[in-house]
Amino acid sequence: MSLLTRMTAPAARHDVARLVATLLAGPPQPDVRRKGFALPTGPTGLGTSAARITPPRDKAAGAAATVPDLHCPPALRDDPALAEEVNARLVAWAEEIGLYAGRLDRVRAADFGRLMMLAHPDTDEPDRLLAAGKCALAEWATDDYYCDDETMGSAPALLGAQLGVAYAAVDPAHPPLRHAPAVERAMQDDPVRVALRSGFAHLARYADASQLARLHHEVAVLFVGYGQEGSWRSQGRMPAVWEYLAHRQINSFLPCIAMTDAVGGYALPHAEYADPRVRRAVTMASTAATLVNDLYSMAKEHRSESVEFNLPTVIAAEERCSPREAVERSVAVHDELVRTFEAEAAALSLTGSPQLRRFLAGVWAWLGGNRAWHSGSPRYAAASPSAS
Repeated sequence: MSLLTRMTAPAARHDVARLVATLLAGPPQPDVRRKGFALPTGPTGLGTSAARITPPRDKAAGAAATVPDLHCPPALRDDPALAEEVNARLVAWAEEIGLYAGRLDRVRAADFGRLMMLAHPDTDEPDRLLAAGKCALAEWATDDYYCDDETMGSAPALLGAQLGVAYAAVDPAHPPLRHAPAVERAMQDDPVRVALRSGFAHLARYADASQLARLHHEVAVLFVGYGQEGSWRSQGRMPAVWEYLAHRQINSFLPCIAMTDAVGGYALPHAEYADPRVRRAVTMASTAATLVNDLYSMAKEHRSESVEFNLPTVIAAEERCSPREAVERSVAVHDELVRTFEAEAAALSLTGSPQLRRFLAGVWAWLGGNRAWHSGSPRYAAASPSAS
């Protein structure tokens, strides 16, 4: 489902959170002298939310307060000036390459620059955040243009072919010389492909070859998820809950989370990122982050005339329960995933490298920033899930 057309939370109060705080409170910290970095209001590190002062909610966050409380950390910083700068650069880039032509007001209002600022608190360099924002917006544009927005040209019959060509903008195709001009024309004649190519080229200023290869893989998996949802749409079929949850692991924020170390200015060794235990913890966190989007976008999608997918809707269809019960059960799924991530990240930090510890702390920060963006964005202030 489209993220473009989709802050605080209760502090962790259980023993696992205290364990995580003990084990993961020591990742390398940003230089507090740099412009724009906000000093935390207490100890920092994965699981230390209980010890920090929670900032007051703004009006937009209050308007979205009908989303139930989630087990999730608060954002580690809020720097509106930095968010505004990144967002302005992102909108200017979209205009330059022709992405969302005639619809840039939607991009500006979504405030993806604020999401990047909140989700990556270990850097205050606008260009690094812009690189991450370009990649994220290009991935979401792929969803809009190809998967589920008919006003932008999406069509189920074309989805597989379009995704296949789009991937060549991420991981370049190398055809025989005779066919290279045709491939190049294809890369230049579609704004989504231009955006994917441009975004990855920008990220390459900060990511090494291993980090880029990692992101290539995560985007390929994301495209599989887009294809899976496309098949449900073409059939008008509601998936089973288990099927939807498996889908949400691959059609998720994982490509964004995978950039955590590149944006932060360090490199997690490939062997640790690929470790099945790390993979399990990180994918559970990314699934939980995506379920936050499900909850905040549910009311907006409910008004759509097409078949829409979010966890409460799928649960309500399968378990024949009320919307209120479906939301509560969805929150329970989210909270289980986050608590499991806490426990397993704490265990991994005991034997992992300093880079792994920092990466896991960055994932925790991403969860808090993601929740803060959803709860504070004007996109969701007027359309929160119904409690009835």
